[in-house]
Amino acid sequence: MSSSASVPALRGAPADADALDPTVWPEGAHRDQVGRIVVGGVDVETLATRFGTPLYVVDEHVARSRARRTRAAFERAAASVGTSATVYYAGKAFLSGAVVRWMTDEGLAIDVATGGELAVALAAGADPARIGFHGNNKSVREIERAVAAGVGTIIIDSEVEVLRVADAAARAGRVQRVRLRVNSGVHASTHEFLATAHEDQKFGIALGDAGRVVAGIRSHDSLDFVGLHCHIGSQIFDAAGFAESAERLLAVHAELSAVAPVPELNLGGGFGIAYTELDRPAPIEEIADGIAHAVAAASARLGVPVPRLAFEPGRSIIGPAGITLYTVGTVKPVPTDEGWRHYVSVDGGMSDNIRTAMYGASYTVRLASRVSDEAAALVRVVGKHCESGDIVVDHDWLPHDVAPGDLVAVAATGAYCWSLASNYNHVPRPPVVAVSGGAARVIVRGESEEDLLARDAGLPDHDDDAHGVTA
Repeated sequence: MSSSASVPALRGAPADADALDPTVWPEGAHRDQVGRIVVGGVDVETLATRFGTPLYVVDEHVARSRARRTRAAFERAAASVGTSATVYYAGKAFLSGAVVRWMTDEGLAIDVATGGELAVALAAGADPARIGFHGNNKSVREIERAVAAGVGTIIIDSEVEVLRVADAAARAGRVQRVRLRVNSGVHASTHEFLATAHEDQKFGIALGDAGRVVAGIRSHDSLDFVGLHCHIGSQIFDAAGFAESAERLLAVHAELSAVAPVPELNLGGGFGIAYTELDRPAPIEEIADGIAHAVAAASARLGVPVPRLAFEPGRSIIGPAGITLYTVGTVKPVPTDEGWRHYVSVDGGMSDNIRTAMYGASYTVRLASRVSDEAAALVRVVGKHCESGDIVVDHDWLPHDVAPGDLVAVAATGAYCWSLASNYNHVPRPPVVAVSGGAARVIVRGESEEDLLARDAGLPDHDDDAHGVTA
């Protein structure tokens, strides 16, 4: 049986199918003396035995370290051009009580996009004044809750929200700080569904409409307009797109500043990470410096003070800190026109990682419970769901003897995997375990089949009254 197959030339067979690329795997991840992957000082067999699989694993030290490094990079870059910077952790990437505490401990503010995310941030002890509240369809109830809680900044996404936020703030007797989300027209190099600054999409307003909408905001005594906001996309590897977007935003910023002070400019997030050895994102320090100097240069040309800067990274902080463990169930060699591909079926799938099916995302997989001297075989890691598109890793290479019962690990799953998880095919969502210093603890409990059944009001043993359900 040949292990050759039709595969994109850019990602050929590795010299060592057991190697852990340090740009892809969590910092400090390694193999122990018997070949098991170790993350945060805990080997994968211990984790699988104690918590089962599938299992999300997040290295707390790596998450904290990346948060700290990101904040320091933007603060230093801002200071070098005579201003300051605030870094918000974008909770949509992965939010839990533990993660909120890690981020706030490291000096980051918190960015939320729904009432549920706001509830988690507040319950975990985040300072409301250091929370930013996004969303293209914030309900009146969510806005009222945010205003009442003292949320520092609400990002207005449409004209109708101007009236809603102004009314909620007036009734609460507050002056609510707000930003206005605009689309700069800069299209980041990314998947179409991840690009968020073009005009034909649901977020924000056209940049040309900003003057009129800001005038409306300023007409309300209960609102304090502090600046523009723009997010140009996700998985961006350098500063060029941000610099171009900042140039366009600052032209409008200068016009608005001629009427009244505009202290801030929020350039969003979207900084990319390495999912495979082919990904080469620039260091965050290089990106921060590039953005800061572009803002300073544009401000000087326009004759306006360099505004305070704000950023909203999520994936770039939590993504590389996470891996997902699976147990192999079956291995099926499938002939192609040019060779063989081994379909490695695992005990999870698109219910715990939808990104491959949704975005065509690429991931890296490695045999986790052992090493092997076998030659590398082309594999596609697939899940257990009733969908042909149920793919976790579209293509990578594993030792030819990968077999049922082996543990495999997929790298860089800290962002948008748990957040997008579902119960498709009635598969319970896995737990999330934090590892650090050789210890492991659950930070998000996993679900059981009993949990799924308990929510089904149509089952004969379901007691509606006990669950607060009335006819």
